[in-house]
Formats: sequence, structure tokens, C-alpha cells
Amino acid sequence: MSCYPQVILKLGRLWRDTVAMTTLDHKTEPGRQNGSIVWKNLSKYVSIFLVLALSGIILLLRNIHTLEKLNCQTVSTLYQVQSSIHSAFTPDGSSLLYHNHSYCVHLGQEPLPKEAQEERYLLESIAWPEAPPRDTPLRQTSDPAHSQFTILSAGGGREWRVGDQLEALVHMHDFQGHPKRHGGDFLLARLHSPELGAGVAGQVFDHRNGLYSAMFPLLWEGSARVEVTLVHPSEAVAVLRRLREERPDRVFFKSLFRSGFLSETTMCNLCLPANQQPLCNYTDAHTGEPWYCYKPKMLGCDTRINHAKGGYQKHLLTNKEALLFQSGVNIKVPIRASGSDRVVVQPEEKDKPDVDSSSGRVVPSGFYFQGSWQALGGVAVRQFNDSSAITQCLKGKVVSMYGDSTARQWFEYLNAFVPELKEFSLRSPKNVGPFMAVDSTHNILLRYRCHGPPIRFSTVVASEMRYVANELDGLAGGPDTVVVISIWAHFSTFPVEVYIRRLRHIRRAVVRLLDRAPGTLVVMRSANLQALDSEVSLYNSDWFSAQLDSVLRAMFRGLDVLLVDAWEMTLAHHLPHALHPPPVIVKNMMDTILSYICPVRSKRASGDWWRRRVRG
Repeated sequence: MSCYPQVILKLGRLWRDTVAMTTLDHKTEPGRQNGSIVWKNLSKYVSIFLVLALSGIILLLRNIHTLEKLNCQTVSTLYQVQSSIHSAFTPDGSSLLYHNHSYCVHLGQEPLPKEAQEERYLLESIAWPEAPPRDTPLRQTSDPAHSQFTILSAGGGREWRVGDQLEALVHMHDFQGHPKRHGGDFLLARLHSPELGAGVAGQVFDHRNGLYSAMFPLLWEGSARVEVTLVHPSEAVAVLRRLREERPDRVFFKSLFRSGFLSETTMCNLCLPANQQPLCNYTDAHTGEPWYCYKPKMLGCDTRINHAKGGYQKHLLTNKEALLFQSGVNIKVPIRASGSDRVVVQPEEKDKPDVDSSSGRVVPSGFYFQGSWQALGGVAVRQFNDSSAITQCLKGKVVSMYGDSTARQWFEYLNAFVPELKEFSLRSPKNVGPFMAVDSTHNILLRYRCHGPPIRFSTVVASEMRYVANELDGLAGGPDTVVVISIWAHFSTFPVEVYIRRLRHIRRAVVRLLDRAPGTLVVMRSANLQALDSEVSLYNSDWFSAQLDSVLRAMFRGLDVLLVDAWEMTLAHHLPHALHPPPVIVKNMMDTILSYICPVRSKRASGDWWRRRVRG
């Protein structure tokens, strides 16, 4: 069907609405002298516009056959020009977005009673200490330059030995040098030795009185240096928490709609105010995951052809709040030691009794030594340093990777490192996918597909927008099937309930997959640390990631699912944090996954000695 009758109707309605609106504007201010004068001056131009519009419509009707030779894109442009003229007479404020998104978390299917109970438990488990009032001046907020940490002695004048636990006490002060009296600062800690290529993540405990304890297991002989970093002061965390709940639109999305030569682009998101204009509802029929776009003016909802990140909302902070997010001042700034920041660790003491884990010992998932990741417990992590070893490990396997760009890194690593893998062109956009690589000689299939909205990729074809849960339901599974999932980074701008709902659907699908095919290997990837500045902090702060990471670990605990601890692997490493970890860390991650796929059972797997030393 031709698009021109639709355009004629739209122009006719536009003319009708303009007449009605200008008449209304004329009638609403009859008693004001200034308004009357303005109207008399304006009415001359309005009359001219109305005559021109009417003449245009008559000309359009008389020359419809000639216009059929034009393309719809030209007519669409004409309509957009007329619409912009019409908007000039529209009362101010109709184009402003409504920013009260408190109803965002309530969209989608209601959780079952047990799921609602789990949600409350998860939210309570990540509850953050309350911060002081929002009007706290900068001088009274946490200042890393005035703060310090002290390494506590081993006790009794004894030496530090492998197997001991080291504690550093952190004292937070404000910009005036006064001790802080409340908690809530977001701190990171690690113990490392550049000389040995060693490092382990520390665990920070908030005493909620301005003091923090950073705890580290001593896992290697030789030197070890303590490093404590303030990521955000408690006052900045309060701002991030408010943004997460009140401004889930601070990353916005768009979709292109097209029919023939006619195209329109509208804004999309997880929740949009319906009082602005009609919505297209793209809620997934199987999972119930909601997604909406504003309905195009001239096209139907079924003409959507893609999904893309639109951009980032600006001007989210007040001037006072912006002072809490200053690079080099209070974003990821090291805290100095009051004395020495180093210890020398002696060999493990012989015949030392085992320590009960209830004594408060911290047990990380692993550590680096000589640049290689050593898992503490579970399978031993092997080093896959040549492509032939990877090929033999993956022989006969189907490896499906789902998620964000941090999962895509793994596909790219294998595809580049293993020459036998040949990428099969699916004509997919670069950095978007889906992607597939095949080694027909060794019967290896490697696939990557991004997760569904709110994926922040440049442009994803609408037909390729798949939810991970639905993809898992389409797998047969079995002992030759490996599933890898990484889904976290693109949920940082939404309330945590949104992430819980998405993981719940994925977890259900994982359980169904393992029930029908128990031999399937499922690997989850945790969040990782990244570089932060004053802008990135508002959208992708490590504080958002840490909260989501805690939720992911809790929701998959107890299932037959393995974890790649990207959080500790990036925290323990000496290289700077990055959203996409550098190749050496990616290799250690892939070595961990390949060790899961092809485990080597030994009498003493890496880290087993520590597990035996700390009995759980």
C-alpha cells in the first residue's frame, strides 16, 4: 500500500490541530493588552501559514500521481519539517522527560512469594550504611590524602609466616584532618609483590565508625606490600544510590523503525512514562522481561529493525555533589600507610595446627604467583600456553558464550590464539555479533551472542535481540556442551531488582538445562573492576558492579555452576583496572575456563593446602 494517503491524513490533522491551537491561544488571553497586541502581530503570519498549508494540501491532492514518482523518504522529510513548525506553537514543556521512575522496578511479572522473599534477602545483604545528610560540605567528607592505614603486628613479636592472616587498620579522615565518625566509604585492598608477580585481593570490613579492617591471607614467601584505595567516599556512594533508584534513564536507548523508504527513530528503555506519547510494548513473551519504545508517529510497532544505545544523560549532579566525584581527589585514590606498608613472609611453620574458618579467616578464590592465577580449591588451573593444548581440550565441544563485551573478549581471544578456529562470517556488525568460529577437523564450534536489552551496543538488529534464558532453553546440552555467561555491566544504571529479575530467569533456564542434560558445563563470570573518572562513575561505578556481583554470587550459590572470579582477578593484578581487562588477565581467565573443561585431578591441587589449613 502507498504511504502517501497516510501522509495526507497526517498533514490534514496537522493543519486541523494548528487551527484549533491558534484559536485556543487567541481565546485564552482576551483581557490582556500585551497579549492582544502580540496576537494581532502574530495573526498575520499565522494566516499566511494557514493559507500556505491549505494550498499545499490542495496541490498535493491534485498532483498525487506525480508525487507517486517521489520516494516516501522525501514526503517523510516534508512531514518532519511541518511538524517542527507545528511544535513552535506547542505550549512549552511537552517534550520534557518525566524523571520519576520509581515504578520502573514493578514492571514485568510479579515474583512468586518465595522469589519475593529471596529478593528482600538479597537487598538486605547488600544494604549500605546510611550516609550523612546530602548537604554535607566537601571539607567534612572522606579525604584519602588525610587518611591512613596501619599494619597490625603479628602478635608476640613473632614473624609473619605463610598461612597467617594479616590485618591492616584503616583510619578515615575528612579534608580538615578530623577523624570520620561513620562508615560507608567504598574501599578496595590488595596484597601484592611486583618482584614475584604475586597478588591477592583483600577483604574490607566496615566498623561503621570511621575505621575499616583490610584482611589478607599470606600465601607466598618473600615480600608483600599492602595497598588500600578509596574508590568513593560514603557521601558519594549516597549520590550513586540515589541515581540508581531515581534516574534509571541516565543511559537511554533508541530504535529505528522502517517501512519501505519511510523511517523514524524513537527513544526506548526499560520503563518510559506513558503519559508522553503512545508506547510500543516489546515485553518478552517467554521470560516476561519488559522493554518499551515510544511509538513512531507514522509507522507501526512491528516495523522496528534495530536497537542501539542512544547516549548518556548529562547534568545529573548539583554543584555540591559534583565535588564528590573528582579524579585524583576522591575517586580511586590510594591511602598512605602510617608506617611501613610492607611485610616479609617466612616459610610456613611446620606442624602448625589447622585453623577453624569460624575464627574469621578470609578465603579468597585464588591469587597470582609468577603472573599465573592459582585457584584456592577446586580444580588446578593449568597453563594453556600453546594453541594445540587448547585444541585438544576443546575437541568435540560446542562452546556457547552469552553476555556483554567482556564475554566477547573470550571469543576474540580463542579465535585469535587458535589458528585452527576459522570464523564463519555471519555478516554481523563489528563488536556486536553474533559470531561463530569452527574447527571442522577437530569438531569444535565456538559461538558468541550478546544478551538482550538493556545491552548498550552501538546497533543490534532487532531479530538478533535474544534473552539468555531463551537461548539456554534452545540448547540440547550434554557432556560436550559448554555454556559461558557474563551479564552485569549493562545493568548498573537500573535498580537492583531489575538485575535480580534477569538473573532469576537465567537461573531457571540453567536449572532446566542441567535437569535435562546433567553433563552440561555452565560457567558464570563475575563483574570486574574498571577505570573510573567523574563521568564514568555516574554510570559504571565499581560500587554498582560490586553490588551486582554480590547478587550474582548469592543467586547461583549451591547450583552446579562454576565461577570465573573476574573481580578478584582484576583486583589482585598489578595492571590498571579497565572495563575490558588486558590480554594477560584474559588469558588467565581462559586458562581457568579451560581447566574447568579439561580438569587434571592431582593428589594436591592448587590451593588445597590452604583449604586444609582453614577447615570449613
